[in-house]
Amino acid sequence: ERHGRGKARLPNGDTYDGEYENGFRSGQGIYRLKNGAYYTGEYLQNKKHGRGIFFYPDGSKYEGDWVDDQRHGYGVYTYPNGDTYTGEWFNHNRHGQGTYVYKDTGSKYVGGWANGIQEGQAELIHLNHRFKGRFLKGNPVGRGKYVFDIGCEQHGEYTQSKQDKGEEEEEEVDEPSLLVEPKWKASEITKLTLWTPHGENPPSPRKASLVTAEAAASEAVEERAEAA
Repeated sequence: ERHGRGKARLPNGDTYDGEYENGFRSGQGIYRLKNGAYYTGEYLQNKKHGRGIFFYPDGSKYEGDWVDDQRHGYGVYTYPNGDTYTGEWFNHNRHGQGTYVYKDTGSKYVGGWANGIQEGQAELIHLNHRFKGRFLKGNPVGRGKYVFDIGCEQHGEYTQSKQDKGEEEEEEVDEPSLLVEPKWKASEITKLTLWTPHGENPPSPRKASLVTAEAAASEAVEERAEAA
């Protein structure tokens, strides 16, 4: 049985250079696929297990934890377009808490994930404003608020808006007859307030801390001065 350090060429053209234990790839090793992809890291009984880096054929890369050949634990995935995800993984999918950064816009999503989809309490941060609320199946739902850098925020909620499909599409039995899109409905604009991410209702402006209110007022004065 292979045991210790060695090199092997598999029947499918892949190669392995690394450690073996009782006939299995176990320990540190480099596995190169004939399509150009390769993995460097830890193995256990022929499976990627532990810490490792996988370079995919499309130019993407995953660096982090592996369990039984699956991305599982904590890791960083860099996508072909330059986007990155840093956070928790479960059974090969983004799952748990993580941060996704969009390279083209600089925006980032910080919050919960479920089976690869944005879900749970989260914050969507843009260049000069951010949204704080809850996501379900990749879309914002329920109450939340937009916080603007000019020193104010807009409270409201996302509701599901149903739109009828065309008559031709309605004839398709396999397709749903309605398209559901989240629509933002604003309720009020206030000064900056404390954020309670797990509460259904936003805090009352009157209950905001004095320090936060003063900071917002000071920022607003500075904005007006600069505008003048």
